[in-house]
Amino acid sequence: MLCIVGLGNPGSKYAGNRHNIGFMAVDEIAREHGFGPARDKFQSLAQEGIIKTGDGPKKVLLLKPQTFMNESGRAVQSAASFYKIPLSQIIVFHDELDLAPGKFRLKLGGGIAGHNGLRSIRQHLGPDFLRARMGIGHPGHKEKVHGYVLSDFAKADLPWVEDLTRAIGKAAPLLAEAPLGTDQVNKFSTRVTLNAPAPK
Repeated sequence: MLCIVGLGNPGSKYAGNRHNIGFMAVDEIAREHGFGPARDKFQSLAQEGIIKTGDGPKKVLLLKPQTFMNESGRAVQSAASFYKIPLSQIIVFHDELDLAPGKFRLKLGGGIAGHNGLRSIRQHLGPDFLRARMGIGHPGHKEKVHGYVLSDFAKADLPWVEDLTRAIGKAAPLLAEAPLGTDQVNKFSTRVTLNAPAPK
């Protein structure tokens, strides 16, 4: 089973925040592939469903931790332990300050660049999970970061946010082909970037 995690904060207050773009990506995967309603499970909103791939139908768990960002790892560990999902089959979608708005990159392991959700997952599970980095840009000064990530996307940003999440949803079958490896990762990243190029 593949586990696709979106990072964000729970509740309508945070729904449109830059920090919640990971939730938005998971919601689009669920919508595109006809997943059923989310259930409260593993301290998360969890959806089990099937994604059709070139290798046949594959079972996928979508997870939106409801622990608040700083404790995301507890939720992911709970689900991974229950289903015995190896770290190599966990991909985490999250906001990335160090990428320009709309840029997309996939990365295995590496640093966390101050992201508390990634820090929590690394503490609970280890570093070798796949990070789907969704660029939101940087406000320019370190002291502005907290307010920036917890602010809603500007109206002018919404077209690229919608394009990026839609491209992720459509390309998800490339991630679901088992086992998740370099080939699928590269194809997925190329497909998403091609279908949702970052704004100039």
